[in-house]
Amino acid sequence: MNEGEAAMNYWPLLGIALVVIGFALRFNPLVVVVGAALATGILAGLDLVAVIEALGRAFNDNRYISVTWIILPVIGLLERYGLQQRARAVIANLRGATMGKLLTVYLLFRQVTAAIGMKDIGGHPQAVRPLVAPMAEAAAEKTHGDLDESERQQVLAMSAATDNVGLFFGEDIFFAIASILLIQGVFESYGYPLTPLELSVWAIPTAICAFCIHGWRINALESRLARVRRTASGEGAA
Repeated sequence: MNEGEAAMNYWPLLGIALVVIGFALRFNPLVVVVGAALATGILAGLDLVAVIEALGRAFNDNRYISVTWIILPVIGLLERYGLQQRARAVIANLRGATMGKLLTVYLLFRQVTAAIGMKDIGGHPQAVRPLVAPMAEAAAEKTHGDLDESERQQVLAMSAATDNVGLFFGEDIFFAIASILLIQGVFESYGYPLTPLELSVWAIPTAICAFCIHGWRINALESRLARVRRTASGEGAA
């Protein structure tokens, strides 16, 4: 390697200088970083298409972290501009809607979607807090009247628990989920070779039992709220 070739190896480091200059001049950070990455790749002797391909691959490999941080402010903005109030209004105007019916339907929806691999379609930040919990609270107030703080927290907790139960017992039906592969590995280490599909099939009875048990818990809370109201009405009449 001659002296000129050795000097050329330092050219890709100009990307660092571009980052420093761009930030110092308060340019758009995204433009600065992407421009520095393109310059570094080209100065290193890579083809422009190869550099863009590397950037795309890096974004694709780390996209879940980015999406996680994007979801939170988006949900916050939606709540600020009345998402919860609109969800409550929908339930208030829906005839025959009760907390028990709403949460039971959501439990079924969560289990079915998780069972076919769509486990991220619901969740606490993107579904329970902005939609399911306010709708359940509105349905309970519509049926039973105003709730005190303890009763309101019970309704909110049941909404969160419904999402947990639906996801936990529904996702094991999907044979490509990590938990199924973990169970398969444990059984295989003890001499019980089972395929992921076999484990998924045997997860179906467990999911059905979980649906029935938690559905009963939801309706037990509904009945308890109704019983408290009847007791209070009786005492008021007396």
